[in-house]
Parts: sequence; structure tokens; C-alpha cells
Amino acid sequence: MSAADRGARREYALTALAAAAGAAALIAATGQTWAEGTVAMPGPVADVPVRLSGTGLAPAAAALGWAGLAALAAVAATAGRARTAVGALMALFGGAALAALWTGTRPGRLAAAVAEQAAATGDAAAPDPLWTWPAVAAAGAALLAAAGAATALRGPSWPGMSSRYDRHSAPARGPRGGPADPADLWKSLDGGDDPTLDPAPGAAGSAAGRGPTDPETAEHDRARVTGAQAAQKEP
Repeated sequence: MSAADRGARREYALTALAAAAGAAALIAATGQTWAEGTVAMPGPVADVPVRLSGTGLAPAAAALGWAGLAALAAVAATAGRARTAVGALMALFGGAALAALWTGTRPGRLAAAVAEQAAATGDAAAPDPLWTWPAVAAAGAALLAAAGAATALRGPSWPGMSSRYDRHSAPARGPRGGPADPADLWKSLDGGDDPTLDPAPGAAGSAAGRGPTDPETAEHDRARVTGAQAAQKEP
């Protein structure tokens, strides 16, 4: 393997790791609490606490994270322009997730979410954002977008799946190395042989190395047979 191939494999592995980490961070962060608020009840009733999760504030973000993981799996199964298209789609998922996070964490959206999720009617106070998890989600979305852009630009030069997983990677060959005849393949299968396996290295050589029978050797063999028959006839 050349240095260029090793560099391409390393680049591919790092980009795939970044995409997986970004999508996982986006999915995990959206399941956490992003803001806390209260609803003031009339009379001597205690305020009602309300917790807002990322799933409620930016429901599209988690779905885009899962879509990013699916795109990452497609990168391994594609090559060339198809891989470029998958990378562009992954970058689009990351950018759309960033937009959803920005919209979901605006003060007006947070106040409306508190009023929507309150179990009782009352005055909703301004919620207090908890910026740790929204920041983690934003970092994951940015990482996913960057990995997608890198895949779109550099993906065609990366290695693909091994050719042994491609059923059409090589044409079927017959027992003598030529194109496989369906009848010969069926006969090989009936005889218990696997026609897809290459012949043993010494089998072809030994068969090819046997030339016509030497006349002297054939004459010697016939003499031995004749002598053996004469010996059996003697009393």
C-alpha cells in the first residue's frame, strides 16, 4: 500500500469518526433539558415548574441526526459522484440541524413552549435557558456539516468496500480459465466441486506439464505386461 493510499484511508476514517460523533452528540443532546420555567398560579398556590427538552424545542434536530447516521452508512457503500452527493446531503442535514437549534432556542420560542407545556393556566415566567446541552447539539450539528462537506470534496478519492463483497467484481471463470459454461457449472456442482474457486496452483501446471507419452516408455510398459502374462501361463 502506497503512502497516498494510507493517507486516503486515514482521512476517510477521521471524517467518518467525526460524522458519527457529530450525529451521536446531536441525538443525545436533544433528549436533555434545555430550559426551565415556571407558571405562576393565582391565589396561594405554588408555581408550577416546567422543563423544556431539546426534543420539544427543536424536534427536527434529532431526526436530522439520525438521517446523518444513515448518510454515513451510505458513504461506505458508494463511490465517485454518488459519494459526493451523499456527502452534500450529509452537510445539508448538519446545516438544517443548526437552523432548527437556532429557531428552537429563541426567547419567544422558549416562552411559548412553557405556556404550551404548562398543565395549568397561569402567567408563564420567562424560562431560564440551560445552554450546556444546546451547545453540545450545535457542536454536533456543525461537526456533521463539516464531515459532510469533506466527504463531498474528498470522498471520491477514498477507498470503497472490498471487491470481495461485490458479486459482479469479476466474471465467472470455467474450469480451464475461460468463460464459465452453465452446463459445466452444473456438472461441477453435481460432482461436489465449487466452480467459483480457483484451481490448485499445482493442478494446472501438472496437467500442462504432461506431454505426449514417450515411445520408449510405452514399449517398456507393454513388455512388462507381456512378461507378466507369460509368467501366469507357465505351470
